[in-house]
Amino acid sequence: MDKSRAEPSQRFPEIIELNVGGQVYVTRHSTLLSIPNSLLWTMFSQKKPAELTTDSKGRYFLDRDGFLFRYILDYLRDQTLVLPDYFKEKASLLKEAEYFQLQELAKRLRLAVSKENSISEESALASTSITSTGPRSPTLDARKIGYITIGYRGSYTIGRDIQQDAKFRRVARITVCGKTSLAKEVFGETLNESRDPDRPPERYTSRYYLKYNFLEQAFDRLAEVGFHMVACSSTGTCAYSSNDPNEDKIWTSYTEYVFCRE
Repeated sequence: MDKSRAEPSQRFPEIIELNVGGQVYVTRHSTLLSIPNSLLWTMFSQKKPAELTTDSKGRYFLDRDGFLFRYILDYLRDQTLVLPDYFKEKASLLKEAEYFQLQELAKRLRLAVSKENSISEESALASTSITSTGPRSPTLDARKIGYITIGYRGSYTIGRDIQQDAKFRRVARITVCGKTSLAKEVFGETLNESRDPDRPPERYTSRYYLKYNFLEQAFDRLAEVGFHMVACSSTGTCAYSSNDPNEDKIWTSYTEYVFCRE
């Protein structure tokens, strides 16, 4: 059947909306077809719209890393690979390139990952050599000094009987402010960088947040790596209040804790 004469419901629109792991992307249909025999080419040229999975808003859904897909889409646009400085996700991006069947991109990334692994091995050998020839300099063992601020927004209810309140604190999101390299050193994989990706190590940010559900998890981690609390502040506002004395009052609060490692 001639695709140009197919029913509208069997044709893809020129502008395509994608939901990739919760991240929304908008691109042209022709961009997704730019590399023949890739996974996206197969999906959007060999299948009908009704055959693809969509989310609740009708976007075509892909259960992949939404952050890394931005580089996949950029590559589809002009077949060039441009990564930011200090990009640490080459191995993960390689997995995405292999999944989307982008052979040339995967080849370039394999070379980049192999080069990084070689540099890491050389650094490890150099470190071992220093240790075997004598005691390390104190400066080599010193951890980075600096400050990290932990913040959270929560809510609590003050009712007729506070003692019966079972939801005193509900933490919506635990934020991290400070130098990028220090935050990554302390929290590692539990640090969510999606709101401020590709931030260079020596720059500061206030847009990271943690994957923890409990504030105390962040405190425990900071204590384990030598930080101690030096200051804190908190504000609270009444988000909901009724003139009915029998109804509870709902308050929201924002609290910051400042930690230091000297």
